[in-house]
Amino acid sequence: MKNSKIFGSTLIIAGTTIGAGMLALPIASAGIGFSTSLMIMLGLWFLMAFTALLMLELHQHADSKATLHTLAKQILGKKGQLLTSFSMLFLFYSLCAAYIAGGGAQFSDRITSWTGSDINPQIATILFTLIVAVIVTFGTSTVDKVNRVLFITKLITMVVVLSFLAPNVTQGYLLSMPIQQGFVIAAIPVIFTSFGFHGSIPAVVNYLDGDTRSLRKAIIIGSSIPLVIYIFWQIVTLGVVSQEQLIENSGLSSLINELAITVQQSNISQIVGIFADLALLTSFLGVSLGLFEFLADSVKSKTNKVNRSFAALITFTPPLGFALFYPQGFIMALGYAAIALAILAIFLPVLMVYKVRKSDEYQADYQVFGGQPALIITSAVGVLIVSAQLAISVGLLPALG
Repeated sequence: MKNSKIFGSTLIIAGTTIGAGMLALPIASAGIGFSTSLMIMLGLWFLMAFTALLMLELHQHADSKATLHTLAKQILGKKGQLLTSFSMLFLFYSLCAAYIAGGGAQFSDRITSWTGSDINPQIATILFTLIVAVIVTFGTSTVDKVNRVLFITKLITMVVVLSFLAPNVTQGYLLSMPIQQGFVIAAIPVIFTSFGFHGSIPAVVNYLDGDTRSLRKAIIIGSSIPLVIYIFWQIVTLGVVSQEQLIENSGLSSLINELAITVQQSNISQIVGIFADLALLTSFLGVSLGLFEFLADSVKSKTNKVNRSFAALITFTPPLGFALFYPQGFIMALGYAAIALAILAIFLPVLMVYKVRKSDEYQADYQVFGGQPALIITSAVGVLIVSAQLAISVGLLPALG
């Protein structure tokens, strides 16, 4: 029973990590090449696994059912809780905006290929958002049923895509080096966002009853699975499309088209597109459900009833507005999500661990390695990630995608 729970927790962490961010990796890495992107991925995986273990250390000082809000309020007070709430909203809205922008473009292409007639991209984006909004509004049970089918199909198509792209890998493409140093720094926020799973940690802690040894195993293995899959994905994408083509066709739809062209079989070409659609859709369903439930809980009436239509309106309207004004904003929105994720997954855990360790009442069976120097280095990397995204925003670093 215990091993079954560890296995399930490992899959929850892996499943939370693997999503539409995977599609952004080749676009973000186009200007830096495979070897440089591999080093960045390894470094950011280590960073995120480390901060996840910091959160595990923190959970020793709270009930196993404690959420990130609870921990922030308990250790940092009301201001810490408010910062957590704001960051979560920022992260959820940014991710939803990215998924609507990317999913709307894909949905438009899919309708065109099915019907043979063009559809206005903005109308396709609205339809795509409405479909997801209806599923989410019906509730978690509906999302769960739909997501199970989509997730299993996504895994099957991913295996098919990887197996058919692999024989087309050209070694020379993988040896490409960064075109300019600015691209190396600019790629970090998007790659960082692809390793975000910290929102699932409280649920996993509760599921494993706070057992530290089991949780460490679930976190390390669960975060390593996406790393391995990402490495294979980078090999088959950066290895089958030249660096020049990737940079010239830097949008999500362009990437999918280039991959489909490489596999010169019409059925497999469609599977490449379907995999991208499912990656976006499963990620969008999960994130939008989290945002919907968060907002629905915030707008309860005095009778404790939730107006689900109003909750859906405030959940989907802001990110839809972004996607309509910035239809190519998939990578841009993921970059901004990195700022909120840095707060939630780096700065808050580091600050809370520092405060708890300084407390006179500090007693813990488990403490993450590295001591004070590790906390300082982690914070410095967090500053680098946020600074990189802000530099992109003001034009000091090249924009990706």
